[in-house]
Amino acid sequence: MPSKRILEQKEQRVADLVAKLEKSACGVLSNYKGINVADDTKFRKAMRDAGIDYFVIKNSLLSRAFEKTGMSELNEHLVGETAIALSEEDIIIAPKLVYGQVESSKGKYAIKAGFIDGKPVDSAVIIEYAKLPSKEVLVSKLLFMLQSPMQRLAIALSEIAKKGGETAEPAAEVAEEAPAEVTEAPAEVAEPVAEVVEEAPAETAEEAPVVEEAAAEAAEEAPVSEEPAE
Repeated sequence: MPSKRILEQKEQRVADLVAKLEKSACGVLSNYKGINVADDTKFRKAMRDAGIDYFVIKNSLLSRAFEKTGMSELNEHLVGETAIALSEEDIIIAPKLVYGQVESSKGKYAIKAGFIDGKPVDSAVIIEYAKLPSKEVLVSKLLFMLQSPMQRLAIALSEIAKKGGETAEPAAEVAEEAPAEVTEAPAEVAEPVAEVVEEAPAETAEEAPVVEEAAAEAAEEAPVSEEPAE
């Protein structure tokens, strides 16, 4: 029977595993049988550089940790040698690196199963995630999609502003010239009216004596025509 100290150590290791599983967004279980030391060293370095927690673990300890985190469905895959790769934020990088190792080892390295956001998934789902673009590529594509409409809107607004400026200048010129023409028009109309007003009395005054002379002549001739015939 294991001593109390050993049991406490195992309990602590399970507790540590539970803490790692709970804060991980993605986990990949793999069978590392057949991989040589050189390839394993290279693979571990790639995992560290990517921020992935990768380690070999006893199936019994991992099984108890899965039970405590509600992922006991994964216990059926805990057969033979088991390694686990945990990623706290990125759900693509761990599957991608593990799947890359599977391809480079020509089947010696195999994916067993895994989990995404606390949900157990089989190896097929892990491989699907491995074939997705990396997080950086996805973010850059998303930013491009979000920026494109904004860029088009900015260009459209710029063109509208330019056309608005071009239209405003002629309008301002017309507005400035129009009052001058309107103010000049009454002056031009006023001059002929004044001339007519000034000339009309003069013509009437000149015609008045002529009428008076004609009347006088008629008055002088009238008595002659009225004398009785002898």
